[in-house]
Amino acid sequence: MAFLLLGLVLFLGAHSTRIVAEGWRARTIGSKGEKVYKGLYALISILGFALVIWGYGLARHSPVVLWNPPRGMNHLAALLMLFSFVLLVATYVPRNAIKAKLHHPMVLSVKVWALAHLIANGTLADVVLFGAFLVWAVLSFRAARQRDRAGNVQYAPGTAKGTGITVVVGLVLYAVFAMWLHGVLIGVRPFGG
Repeated sequence: MAFLLLGLVLFLGAHSTRIVAEGWRARTIGSKGEKVYKGLYALISILGFALVIWGYGLARHSPVVLWNPPRGMNHLAALLMLFSFVLLVATYVPRNAIKAKLHHPMVLSVKVWALAHLIANGTLADVVLFGAFLVWAVLSFRAARQRDRAGNVQYAPGTAKGTGITVVVGLVLYAVFAMWLHGVLIGVRPFGG
């Protein structure tokens, strides 16, 4: 569990500077330069992510079961993940109505991902991992929306084409990940088989 916790502190800590230390972040970029800051940010994030994966993998070998979620929670999680993939794709497809309305779909994607996995899994490692990401996503979304309001940020309006591409690509990625990649990468097949 120690590696999981350390990884979360590093990964989420690096991703929380805009939530808790915006001034420090700006001063560091000003004094060290944006490339140096981004390089350090990337190194800390990669190290943290690797530790999260390793620590979670270790914790799965000797799980501390807190509860056994009802089977129906797996179905609800699968449905929520569909929305999570569409939100993730909305981050990158230009001029889609989802990004135009929500402004920060990637953070919302993480929030939905974390919630979906929290309701379908009941080990201590699951609660630590997905709970930490859920709390981070809530705080990150709130901070991002406050920055948008303070900066009077305007988002391009969505088009039917951009929104359609977002939904179709999101559904395809969801299907590929749920039916194949999740089993290959995570070792769990959401739909059995």
